[in-house]
Amino acid sequence: MRIREINTMRGPNYWSVRRHKLIVMVLDLEELEKKPTNTIPGFLDRLKNLLPGMYEHRCSVGTPGGFYSRIEEGTWMGHVIEHIALEIQSIAGMEVGFGRTRTYGEEGVYHVVFDYIEEKVGQYAARAAVRIAEAIIEGVDYDLAKDIQEMRELREANRLGPSTGSIIEEAEARGIPWIRLNKYSLCQLGYGRNQKRIQATVTSQTSSIGVEIAGDKEDTKFLLQQAEIPVPKGEIIRTQAGLEDAVKSLRYPLAIKPINGNHGRGVTTNIENWDQAVAALENAKRISNSVIVEQYITGDDYRILVINYKMVAAAKRLAAQVIGDGKSTVKELIEITNSDPRRGFGHEKVLTSITIDSITLKQLESQNLTLESVPEKGKVVTLKDTANLSTGGTSVDVTDNVHPSIVFMAERISRVVGLDICGIDFITKDISRPVQETRGAVIEVNAGPGFRMHLAPAAGLPRNVAAPVIDMIYPAGSQSRIPIVAVTGTNGKTTTTRLMAHLAKLMGYTVGYTTTDGIYIQNHLMLSGDCSGPGSAEFVLKDPTVNFAVLETARGGILRAGLGFKNCDIAIVTNIAPDHLGLKGIHTIEQLAKVKGVVVESVLPEGYAILNADDDLVFNMRKEAKCNIALFSMDENSPRIKKHMKSGGLSALYENGYITICKGEWKLRVIKAVNVPLTYGGKASFMIQNVLPVALAGYIRGFELQDLSSALESFIPSPAQTPGRLNLFNFKNFDILLDYAHNPAGLNALKKLTDKMDGSPKVGIIAGIGDRRQEDNEGIGHVASTMFDEIIIRQDKNLRGKSEKEIIDMLMVGIRSHDPNKKVTIFDTEKEAITSAIEGAKKGSLIVICSDVVPDALGQVQRYKEEEVNKLYEFTKADIPNQ
Repeated sequence: MRIREINTMRGPNYWSVRRHKLIVMVLDLEELEKKPTNTIPGFLDRLKNLLPGMYEHRCSVGTPGGFYSRIEEGTWMGHVIEHIALEIQSIAGMEVGFGRTRTYGEEGVYHVVFDYIEEKVGQYAARAAVRIAEAIIEGVDYDLAKDIQEMRELREANRLGPSTGSIIEEAEARGIPWIRLNKYSLCQLGYGRNQKRIQATVTSQTSSIGVEIAGDKEDTKFLLQQAEIPVPKGEIIRTQAGLEDAVKSLRYPLAIKPINGNHGRGVTTNIENWDQAVAALENAKRISNSVIVEQYITGDDYRILVINYKMVAAAKRLAAQVIGDGKSTVKELIEITNSDPRRGFGHEKVLTSITIDSITLKQLESQNLTLESVPEKGKVVTLKDTANLSTGGTSVDVTDNVHPSIVFMAERISRVVGLDICGIDFITKDISRPVQETRGAVIEVNAGPGFRMHLAPAAGLPRNVAAPVIDMIYPAGSQSRIPIVAVTGTNGKTTTTRLMAHLAKLMGYTVGYTTTDGIYIQNHLMLSGDCSGPGSAEFVLKDPTVNFAVLETARGGILRAGLGFKNCDIAIVTNIAPDHLGLKGIHTIEQLAKVKGVVVESVLPEGYAILNADDDLVFNMRKEAKCNIALFSMDENSPRIKKHMKSGGLSALYENGYITICKGEWKLRVIKAVNVPLTYGGKASFMIQNVLPVALAGYIRGFELQDLSSALESFIPSPAQTPGRLNLFNFKNFDILLDYAHNPAGLNALKKLTDKMDGSPKVGIIAGIGDRRQEDNEGIGHVASTMFDEIIIRQDKNLRGKSEKEIIDMLMVGIRSHDPNKKVTIFDTEKEAITSAIEGAKKGSLIVICSDVVPDALGQVQRYKEEEVNKLYEFTKADIPNQ
């Protein structure tokens, strides 16, 4: 077997609009295509021994053991690998269950599709599943435990922490989109100008001064003392001599901690003698040069969580510990405790497994115990010096028991320090009594407090502490999203995108838009190249200045990683024509339509899918849509449009020479098509077709008809506004038309315009494309032969898997099928082809350049134009006005 590629879906995709996290592996079974599972001796028995949990896989049979039945009947190895990938992720603590295995369109090659929770783990599982299947086939031993541990470690290294994860889950539940901004915990909630950021439990609204204060224990203590909040007496020291003075002043028991530590690092508590104090000083100085020595307050350890200056939860924290049974050693008791199914590796479960380290040994030593000691029954043995959950500690929810005076104190502390989210560590013998009665004290105020102890306490009521965070950063009535218009189809996407962006800019929005030419923020090109994929969409949605997004969305990005957004407000589908078929497992135009249809299925329920009623495949997309439908058509008598109008639907028509919007059966004329520059006086019918959905999208967004008309009138086709899309250059003796037409359908649409244009002879510069089907390249040649009097063939920079001769031969077959005697000239490069066409142009001719690398071709033509202007119109003093 051979893995051809592994793609990771991160949004709505070809395989599932609802399941965004999918691994899509292209797997070539090679010789195993001829060997279903029932022909491999002992395969099922070896699979059962290695992965007994797969009995629960129901598969298509629908009952436990169903997958085993499929293996007995005989199934292909791609299907087996799909199930192995799901099973090993589940064993590693990531429960997943969705999978599909479908043909790639080539014999023995399959799409193996399955769920993942963590991306890196899913990719690892894909490769590991193949290795496991090969080992089972060959009957050799396989170290499954190594893979499981590797996946656990990958998960812990790459996952969001439990605190960040809880906020993200709450945001998702409220329909707030989010983007992870780095490999750690920095995340963006919302899009564009409405975005907020979180990092762990610090938000973009959290005061940096508050964080600074909380990070400096000396400052925190000083401010709290000034506010008459009880804190332990203490001193700041840097040396052993300072420690000696502090001990004399404060007396044992003591606590020693670094001045700017966190998460319990470098902290030693309940220090009873000088040797312990010296060791604690050395421990703290590993974190910070300055160290706090303070009175050790006796009592229980509580964490009070305050969000938006209101207490939302409180938990009693217990350091990692075991309880003696009179029979087991401390080491055995730790193993028994770790066998609790609630404990796991890192943050994968409610509780973390207890590890044995130097701190554990020191704690045991302080209790006159070792790992081999057998504690008496009922004796509590403390294993860590702090109550952090990450070291195996536990928590008990006590939110409902907190005394009102302590609630008031905690909320006041959050304002004194200036933290909208803070965790207050409080020591008291009884949280339900006033602090004056228990002589309790605040020992620390934490910025970015962990939520895990409140989300899933070992005992007591779990608290959804993420909800008040979202309430704070997105108060009722505030917006997290920005309007998103997604444009897809085969031809016309870029022009439609640019026109929609132009319209939104005129309406006062700061627009971010993506095209096959680049990414733009308002009028600024941020990145050039083909930017019609999910990464480019995220670029726009991450920009904090943008409040309106128009996203060209091509098939390649959808197949590679899915959409770069979960939902859009409006989807426009221009048309579906054969293009890029035979690539990425998409072999038919119906499959291509399904890919493009992902955009339609992503529209919000209250949004609109704007569909081309003149295109059967596009029109049929309405069946899968879960949103409002609007239609556009070049045929005012279209039965589909008339039916839609009668039902009260929105539509846009080219009728009686007008761009017209129809609200039900009422017609609202926007502008005459001849007055829209993009249509070249109404001659470019395919441009009229691009205008219709934009006018409709603008109307849906609430733009006035007069504003729509002004926008359409002011959008001038030019190298600046529409690079490579119907750019016309008038030279003295000839004209040049440059366009991106790169498939038979696009070329046919262009032909309808050039047939109406003056110019003789008509000379066309075309190219074949190496990764297209033979019929596609022949089709380009055939249409070109019907369009042009002379044809110039040039080569693409990238031949994409075929030789120059193969591409030229395909084009020539198409050309000769229409006119065996057509004049054809061949050049190696586009530059040479354009140079020859311009320098050899006949008077009155029209040169049509079908370019793929638009900036290069545009630059070359513009240089020729500048040279002509400089020669013909040399500036002199006589040209100065009013002289």
